[in-house]
This record gives sequence, C-alpha cells and structure tokens, in this order.
Amino acid sequence: MPNPVLICLLAPLVVSAAQNAQPQSVPPVALPTVTVTAQKEPADPQRLPISVTAIPGGLIDDAGITSVGEAAEFSPNTHFAELSARKISNAFIRGIGSSPSNPGITTFIDGVPQLNSNSSSVELLDVGQIEFVRGPQSALFGRNTLGGLVSVASARPSLTGWTGGLSVPFGSAGARAVRASVSGPVSGSVAVGLSFGHSQRDGFTVNDVTGHSLDSRSANAGRAQVLWVPAPTWEARLIVYGERARDGDYALNDLGELRQRPFHAARDYEGRTDRDVGSATMILRHEGRRVAVTSTMGYVSWETRDLTDLDYTALPLITRDNAEHDRQFTEEVRLASAAGAPAQISSGIALTWQTGLFVFTQNYAQDAVNTFAPQVLSPNLPFAVDQHSPLAALDDAGLGAYGQGTLTFGGALEATIGARVDRERKAATLDTFYTPAVAPPLAVDAERTFADVSPQASLAYRFATDRTVYASIGRGFKAGGFNPASPPGLEAYGEEHAWNLEGGVKTVWAGGRLSANAAVFSIAWDDMQLNVPNPVAPAQFFIANVGSAQSSGVEVAVNARPRTSVDLMATAGVTRARFGSGSMSGGVDVSGRELPNAPAYTVSLGAQYSRQLSATSRCYGRAEAVFTGAYYYDEANRESQAAYSLVSIRAGVRSRGLVAEAWVKNAFDTRYIPVAFAYGGLAPSGFLGENGHPRTFGVSLGVGF
Repeated sequence: MPNPVLICLLAPLVVSAAQNAQPQSVPPVALPTVTVTAQKEPADPQRLPISVTAIPGGLIDDAGITSVGEAAEFSPNTHFAELSARKISNAFIRGIGSSPSNPGITTFIDGVPQLNSNSSSVELLDVGQIEFVRGPQSALFGRNTLGGLVSVASARPSLTGWTGGLSVPFGSAGARAVRASVSGPVSGSVAVGLSFGHSQRDGFTVNDVTGHSLDSRSANAGRAQVLWVPAPTWEARLIVYGERARDGDYALNDLGELRQRPFHAARDYEGRTDRDVGSATMILRHEGRRVAVTSTMGYVSWETRDLTDLDYTALPLITRDNAEHDRQFTEEVRLASAAGAPAQISSGIALTWQTGLFVFTQNYAQDAVNTFAPQVLSPNLPFAVDQHSPLAALDDAGLGAYGQGTLTFGGALEATIGARVDRERKAATLDTFYTPAVAPPLAVDAERTFADVSPQASLAYRFATDRTVYASIGRGFKAGGFNPASPPGLEAYGEEHAWNLEGGVKTVWAGGRLSANAAVFSIAWDDMQLNVPNPVAPAQFFIANVGSAQSSGVEVAVNARPRTSVDLMATAGVTRARFGSGSMSGGVDVSGRELPNAPAYTVSLGAQYSRQLSATSRCYGRAEAVFTGAYYYDEANRESQAAYSLVSIRAGVRSRGLVAEAWVKNAFDTRYIPVAFAYGGLAPSGFLGENGHPRTFGVSLGVGF
C-alpha cells in the first residue's frame, strides 16, 4: 500500500480541506455555506442578482494570502495595478479603475469606505472574509463604486470559547514574519480579539551603483476587538487597527532595461517609503422582529512619506520628498426589514427593504518637493531648485440617502428597485511654486459642489431553490473633484457616469457538491476619468475627463467538493474594453484603443486535497494556477504586458494543533511587469515599470488551540 505521507508530498494538486468540522446542518459532502454583505444586509450570494466572489478566512489562511491583490486572483475580470510600495494599490474591475485619490473601485473595511486607496491595502490580520462585488453599486454604496467594490471583514471574536494561534513563516529573500491571534469570552456577553503581525523581507531589486537592495519591506500591525452582546437582539462591536510600515525605495526602472535585466536598477540616491495607518470602527446593530437597525461609525487616519531618486538613473539629477496625510470620518445608519420577516403585501407577495443615510468628511494634505540639481532645469541656474508640486489641502464633506425594495411574487419571481442621492462639497487650496523663485507661482483656491442620483433595478426568477436567472440595470458614478497637481487649467475634473447591463445564472448541483455561475455584462460610460502623467511634474499624475468608453464581457465561476477531502475551483473572465469615438487624452485621439490595465482575460484554477494520517494528524496541500491576458499600460496603447501565468503550491502536516508547511509562489519564476507608466525624457523607452515578484519559497511553523 502506498505511503500516505508520500502521496501528500507528491500529489501535484494538493491543499488543505476545511480545518473545522462542518455544521451539522451541512451534508457530509457539500460546499461550505457562505454569507455575504454585498448588498449591505447579510445574504446568500447565490440568491443575489449581482456578481460577487467571496474569499473566506479559511481560504485566506490555507492559500497564504497576504494582500487584497492576491485574493483578487480568485475573482474573474479583476486586476490590481500595484507597485512594490504598499500605498500604490489600484483595483480595476471589468476595465474600470482610476487614481488613488478618486478610486473607481472602493475598498470597505468592516463597512467603512476607504475614500483614498492609500489606506486600502493593509495587512490581512484576523480577516474573516474578503468579497469582490463586480458591477456598479452606487445605488446602495454611492460615490466611487462605479465598477464595484471590495469588502474586507474582520473575524468576529468568539463568545463560545478561547481560540488562538501563532505562525512563524520564513523563506527566500530574507523573508520572516510572526503572526499571532487570540480570541475568546471574558464574560457571558463580552468577547475580545487580539492579533499582531510583523513581517519583513530583503529587496528583490539590486541597485547596481551601490550593490544594495532597493525594495526591502518591513511592517508591524495589530488589531484589537471588543464584542458586546447584552441581549440576543443587540450587539456592539469596536474594532481598532494600526499599522507602521518602514520600507525601502520604489523598484522602478526603465521598461526596456527591466525586460533585459530584471530586478536591476541604477540609483545614485536610495530613498524609502513610510506609511502609518490607524483606524477605529464602531458597529451597533439591533435585530428586531420586524426591523433591523445598524450604525457603522468609522475614523481613518493615514500618513505616508516617500523619498526617491526621481530621475531613476545613476546621475544626480532629481530627487523627490513627498509627504501626504489624510483624515476621514464616516457615519452610516441603516434600517432594513428583519431577516426572515418580510412585509406581507398579500398572500403571494412579500416585500423586503432597506434604507439608510450616510455622511462623511475628509481632509487631505500633500507637500511634494522635487529637488533639481544645479543646471538641470536650465544651464543658467547654477544652483539647486526645489519645486513644490503641490503644496495642497483638499477638504470634502458630503451625504447620501438611499433606499431599496424587493418584491417577491409566489416565492419564485423577485423584482428589485433602488436609488441613492449623493451630494458633496469640495474645497481645494493648491499651490505650486519654486524655491528660489525661478518662475511665477501658481495658486488655486476653489470650491465645487457635486450631486448625483444612482438608480438600479433587477429581475430574478428561481426555477428551483438552487437555480436562479437574473437581469439587472444600474447607473454608477465617480465623484468629480480637484487634482492636487496638474497642468494649469486642469485643476478640476467632472463626474464620470456609467450604465451597466448584466444577465446571469446561478446554480447548485449534485446535492450541494457543485456550484456553477455565469454572467454577461455590457458597460457604457461618459466623461470617463483617467489617471494620466503630469507633463510639468516628473512621475506625478492627474485626473482628466477623456471621453466615453465601452466594456463588455463574460464571467464564469465553478466550485466543487466531490469528496470531503477534495475541493476544486475555476474562474474565468473575458473583457473587451475600448475608448469611444472622440475620446482624447493629452491631445491624442485614443478612439477605439483599449483601456489601460484591462486584461483581455483572467483565469484561475485551483485544487485542494487532504488525507488523514492518523486519528490526530493529517497531511494536506494546495495548488493554484492564475492566467492573466495581455493588457496595455497606457491609454495610447504604446506599451503592453504580454499574457503570463503564475503557479503557487503549498503543502504541510497538522497534528494536535501543531502545523508545519512548505510553500512556493510563482513556482516557475515567471518574469512579468504588472505595472508601468509613461515617463518621457529620462527613461530611454519612455516608460518606467516594476517587475512582479520572482519565485519565492519558504516554510511556516505554527501552533493553534
């Protein structure tokens, strides 16, 4: 008989099965039950007329997911444009995205929107679930969810018993980390949760001038929670999070050089990137017999400072010192029909509903100083010059009111209609000047008010309890605003709007062992906002309205559990995204060209396997392959990334709470450049970019209870 340990170690597609016993209500062999908040109230995703992918906490742990961008690989037609710096993490769904200061895909952390994406990609400590909702969600979530949203939810503290764990992974490139968490009740109605993480690694990119690595990473993060349940229908939850990251410089280099010599750069100046993030969230909820009331209050504060060699060469030409900070406060109060208690309109018609009010304030400031060496700006300037581009303060305040109702006819046909009204006022003080004053300063002091109405409607029909077809139409928008730095006359930009048509089918087969979902969509938007290079400030960007665009495509997701020890998954998405007629960017007609950062397709395949070795131990493993189609970096379609694939493998043994794992990411050491941007003048190819992570491998030791 084959040795079961060898079977686990040699199986090409292996992964851990669920670590905890399934609830008794779930059949012995069935897919796990998933609940999402993709439409604010908890719901079964198979019953919602929207496209949503949920990544539960167990999968985050088993797959070794350490960032939201890695989790996005399981969501079709979802792409993250990320630099090595933690602050640069821009989501694109179905071709829709934008800048960090005005994202097209907003990330919500425990129900609190991250109004600037600089705070969206944080350490995944004690995360219970990540959801990727595709398609406009403005009718419920308002501004800047035109392409969808990402929802990150912390794991709830346990009221039934103490649980905890300690993990110590270490691997190639000097990678090492410590992650610890503990959760449990301190009384019959109060539970607490504490988690802490430290991670660091050496850089992947070598500075040929000094021999040092450029892009090292180091961070500490912690989360504390208190859950109070004074009565079965009441609960209060306080969540506090903090992160301190002290990283090396950007790994940017000329695109042509990166393709010839990956992970090399030449800098006379080695900078750093720092980020501090702090947040506090208070969630109050009352589940009445007829009405559920929820209040979500959030405060987010972040500060970043990055110093870099702005010419990205071995010559002492330009350096940059960029300091940013942001403070936001949000409050949302929502009323909804209680779960399982819809209003009965008649004997065959029931109504479920929700309505809410949302208010926010945001205060952002930036001081970016570009220092030019003597004679760089002009041979007639034999001294160093500082360019403040910009010294900016942006203040924003707004409110939104929304409502949605769903009529169910005979338990099979559902008709949903909803809308949201948003209004906000933005004020900007923008100063661009030189020290010494070698050119006249530019100053902007302005205010603008934006208002919008976002409707949405859908029809869903259930042929059976586990088979549904649906169609929906919705209008989304991104708020207008001000650019901290831009060419004169382009300081302000207008709103962007899009209409989305979607049809889909959601099914469950084989007694709950297989789910298969598919959707088709078509998006048409006007006054499209695009993040484009600023010609008067090196390596800086501004938002411009460039015209119209269209996007259409297909998405498929299949999950299966043929045996208790085997899990299989597959997703696929195809997108065709093009600029419309008359679209202009930087004076160039981009009509008919492909939207940047919109891969032609995304495919992910995964398998899980587990085998019991004894009554107290088992071996397990996991393998995934992710395929990303070709896409362009820029709106003029001058440079692109060819299609590429990444394979990751993880395997290990668990015994009496002890864990030993081995893992490898990018197993075949695929070389790719996931993000690049136009940078004329100093970059020979006209573009700067960063290599994607090379092959990394390591082991992890842990203990849990």
